[in-house]
Amino acid sequence: MVEPQAAIEHTFREESGRILASLIRACGDFDLAEEAMQDAFAVALDRWPRDGIPDNPGAWITTTARHKAIDRIRRERTLAEKQELIAALDRPEDVSAADLDDEAPMQLIDDRLRLIFTCCHPALAPEAQVALTLRTLGGLTTPEIARAFLVPEPTMAQRLVRVKRKIRDAAIPYTVPAPEDLPARVDAVLAVIYLIFNEGYSASSGDALIRRDLCSEAIRLARLVANLMPDEPEAAGLLALLILQHSRRDARTGPTGELIVLEEQDRTRWHHAEIEEGAAIINEDMTSHGLGPYQQQAAIAAIHAQAPTPDATDWPQIAALYARLAEVQPSPIIELNRAVAIAMADGPLAGLRLIDAIDATGDLADYHLLHAARADLHRRANQPEAASIAYRRALDLCTNEVERTYLQRRLNEVTS
Repeated sequence: MVEPQAAIEHTFREESGRILASLIRACGDFDLAEEAMQDAFAVALDRWPRDGIPDNPGAWITTTARHKAIDRIRRERTLAEKQELIAALDRPEDVSAADLDDEAPMQLIDDRLRLIFTCCHPALAPEAQVALTLRTLGGLTTPEIARAFLVPEPTMAQRLVRVKRKIRDAAIPYTVPAPEDLPARVDAVLAVIYLIFNEGYSASSGDALIRRDLCSEAIRLARLVANLMPDEPEAAGLLALLILQHSRRDARTGPTGELIVLEEQDRTRWHHAEIEEGAAIINEDMTSHGLGPYQQQAAIAAIHAQAPTPDATDWPQIAALYARLAEVQPSPIIELNRAVAIAMADGPLAGLRLIDAIDATGDLADYHLLHAARADLHRRANQPEAASIAYRRALDLCTNEVERTYLQRRLNEVTS
């Protein structure tokens, strides 16, 4: 029998993005929607243990949140605002006639995708667009978003406050963009979906490595965007990338949730039908030149996924693809991945020279994976003292308990 506390946690994890998106659609106010949803979950904590878990927990939270929003409006808003917002919140959940207009892309009737396009309005700064959508739709905390952007938490908190205020003050509508407006927003939309997936693929904190709910939601949204914009190659590239990465999910952790790195994974546990699907998408989309960043990352993921054994991985090709990716999307993280690929192709010392150069810039000084990669290459080069220093630095910076356990195991190996 499911306990009320577990049911509430499951509902929040699985449905909070949809619930919040529907509330924002109804009232047009991010802060009001967030506060109302939080109030509804607080009520659930009080009532469900006493009254029992409702048949449809998500619908119960949505209805309760709407009532809480109306209560707040009655207390805090002017008469004109009250009438308009309460009328919107009292409407049924069904799709409105405007949503069914022949000119509107049907895929955008999905509230969560519509919210992404609203947050990714061109009037907002690109980083603000992505950060706000991660907060409201992806359910990421401010520290998690700050980590994704490699900025301090207070900086990100201020950025989120400013962008919500701008949406309110500029009256940016929560509407379906016209087809001609989609291309101006697609880069930010794809970035949001990519970062939602990344947080699910390797959770920045907590006691689990993978948040499957976020991975599945990101793939679902990527499919919607790819169908919405069939002539946008990067939308297809992103979909292929996410499918290929997620295909390894069952092999990435062991029986007790411990991290299993790529070269140690049982490849029979990979989802090979998904690998075939992702590879087919990227192969169909590949051209002789002009590949975008997501397409190139998908090509790298396909090489990993299609290698029958770790030794059969085409590391020189992966290194070459990372070099091309760095040309179109300069990034120290991409350079770090290229350094690891070169190390696997040409030996750990070659990779360490590149990692030292990246570290000298200071761009990734607090990025635990740089120090973890350096430690691993020192371990492979049989340099235990240098490896132990790097493992300790990575442990100091890592906030995910599963990764910390793995790093501690490696540290114990090189120090013993």
